[in-house]
Parts: sequence; structure tokens; C-alpha cells
Amino acid sequence: MRINTKAPHEKLYKAWATRGGLEDWFLRAAEFKKPDGSLRSNNDLIQKGDSYRWRWHGWPDEVVEEGEVLSANGKDFFSFRFGKAGIVDVNLKEEQGESIVELVQHDIPTDDEAIKNWHIGCKTGWTFYLANLKSIYEGGLDLRNRNEKIQEVISS
Repeated sequence: MRINTKAPHEKLYKAWATRGGLEDWFLRAAEFKKPDGSLRSNNDLIQKGDSYRWRWHGWPDEVVEEGEVLSANGKDFFSFRFGKAGIVDVNLKEEQGESIVELVQHDIPTDDEAIKNWHIGCKTGWTFYLANLKSIYEGGLDLRNRNEKIQEVISS
């Protein structure tokens, strides 16, 4: 999946590779631990080997995703193991004077449940969250559902 935005690469990289950045457009809570077990602060750049615990707006605390940062080059590439849903690679590129965020999710299981939950479910989620990233970094409007009593909407 690809989306264009007028936001600069440095800002977009921090949106993916810092706790504060991810909480601006994607997550309610993004906790990252260094390999030694200590927590990263809000603006620390995430590093290869860090582990994470993520929670979303619109979902109770019991809904948690855990995974590992596989690569983080500090400028234009970020990759993580997305729980059981495979691996997500994020590339930042420039095209026609605009930044392009390119997301590829791969190594997704292919059983019936995985097709429903991760092939279709993740595509729907990434479509919304990439649009929210563009919205936040181009105009400031956050489109996320923050009410966990409202369920089955694409915005959480």
C-alpha cells in the first residue's frame, strides 16, 4: 500500500519510529523495550531488537499486540514483526516532490482464519491508518474512534 503526503521524511520517520509519533496517528499506547528490558522514552528512536506492546483507541486494555522491531535505519526504513500477522515493512520515498509512505505486509499465514483476520482485516486497518497519518501530518485532524463502546467501525 502507498500513500502520498507533503510531510517531510524526517517527520514521517519519527511518526513510525518513536512512541510519541505512533501515538499521534496510530495507537493509544505504544510501549517499547530495549533488549536490556528498559523502556524507551516518548521521543527515543526505536531500534532493531526492541520489543513492543501496542493498544488502540476504541479497544479495551485487554486487546494488545506484541512484536519485535526487525529493522530501523533512522531515516527511511522501518520493519517489525506484527504479532502472528506477519512482517510489516515501511519505506519512505520521494516522488514528484512529495513523500510516499509504502507499506508491505508479508509472511502472513494463509489458513482461513488468517485470510479473514490478517489479509482482509489488516488491509482495511492499514487503509484507514495511512489515511489518518496523512490527515494528521497535513492538516491536524485525527480521525480515530476513541470510544471503546462504539464497535465495528473502520476508525479503530
